[in-house]
Amino acid sequence: MIKEIQNKPQFVLITDNQGLAQACEQAQQKTVVALDTEFVRVRSYYPKLGLIQLYDGEQVSLIDPTEISDFSPFITLLANQNVIKALHACYEDLEVFLHYFKQLPQPMWDTQVMANFLNFPNSTGLATLINHYFALEIDKGASRTDWLARPLSAKQLEYAAADVWYLLPLYHKMAQALAQTPWQSAVQFDCELLLEKQSKTKSAEQAYYTIPNAAKLSSEELMCLKLLAKWRQEEAVKRDLALNFVVRGENLWLVAKNNPKHTSELLTMGLNPHEVRIHGKKMLQLVEQAKRFDESEYPAPIVRLSDDPRYKKALKAIQQKLREIAPENLAPEVIASKRSLESLMTWLWLKQKNPEKLPDLMRNWREPFGSALLAVLEAE
Repeated sequence: MIKEIQNKPQFVLITDNQGLAQACEQAQQKTVVALDTEFVRVRSYYPKLGLIQLYDGEQVSLIDPTEISDFSPFITLLANQNVIKALHACYEDLEVFLHYFKQLPQPMWDTQVMANFLNFPNSTGLATLINHYFALEIDKGASRTDWLARPLSAKQLEYAAADVWYLLPLYHKMAQALAQTPWQSAVQFDCELLLEKQSKTKSAEQAYYTIPNAAKLSSEELMCLKLLAKWRQEEAVKRDLALNFVVRGENLWLVAKNNPKHTSELLTMGLNPHEVRIHGKKMLQLVEQAKRFDESEYPAPIVRLSDDPRYKKALKAIQQKLREIAPENLAPEVIASKRSLESLMTWLWLKQKNPEKLPDLMRNWREPFGSALLAVLEAE
C-alpha cells in the first residue's frame, strides 16, 4: 500500500537557512521530488511568494520564504539535472521560480500535461487526478487564502502540505501509465515547451500588440500606442504593479486613437480620474513625442488573421483534418488548440514559412500532424 494514501500529510516548517540547506541536501539524493508554491497576485505585476512546498518521499518541507535569506541550496536543487521536479499545472509556479530565483526547475514533469496524454479532459485538476488514481477526496478549503499573512494556521499548512504529499505518488502512478503509451517523449517535449515559453522575456517594444483592438488603429496611431504600451509596461515592472493598475489597456487605446492635448480631454474620453491625476501629463507627453517620428518609423498596421477572406473556410478544413488524423488515444486539442492552428496559418500566410519562427505544430512530435494540416492549407 502507498503510505501517503494511508496517512495524513506530515510536514516540517522551514524558517531558517540551516533548515533549508538540510532539506535541500536530502532532496538532492532523490530521483524525483514534488514541488508547489503558494503565492498571492492581486495588484502586483509579479506574484508574491508566500510558501514553497517540497516533498522528497521522506519529508514534506514547507519553506517560509519570508524568513530565509540564503536560497542557494534551493536554487541548486531546482537546477539539478539528476532530480526530476514533479509539479501540477505549473505555469504560474514557473514564473515564481524565475522571478525569485532566476532558475526554472529542470528537468520538470507536469502531471496536468501527463494527464493530457492519458485521456483525461484538458486542464484536469489535481483533486480530480488524486480521486481517480487513489479514490481519495482532498480538501480544497484553504485554496482562497492569504498566503502572505503570518502566522499561517494549522489548516492552511496542512492544505499546503497535502498538495505535494499526494502529488509525488500521483506522479509515479502516472509515469507508470505513461510508460505503457507511445507518448513519453511527447510529454517530455511539452514540459520543456512550458519552460521555454516561461523563460521568454516580455518585450516592452512589442507590448502594444497585446492591447485590445490595436488592429483597428492606423500606423500613425499605432506609433502612439507603441510608446504608451512600452511606458506602461516599464512603469508596471518598476513599481511592481499589475498593468491595468497603471492604466487600463482600453484607455491607452483611446488616447492613441483620439490624440488628446489636455488632461480635461482624457477625462471626457472616459479615463479614470486616478489614472489622469497620476499619469495624465506623461501620457500627453508621449502623444506629442509620437508626432515627432518620421512615417518610415511607424509600426506596420496589425494584420488580423480573422480578417483574411480565407480564414473561416481554412480553419474549418484543418479542424476537420485534425479530427481525422488524431490517434484514437489522443484528443485532437492535445495536438493543437485553436490558437495553435491559427499560428500555423499565420506562419504560412504572413511569415512565409520562416524556418527561424517555427510554430509549435511544426516542432518535435507534432511535426507530422502539422505537415498534414499544412498540406490542407496549401491546397485551399
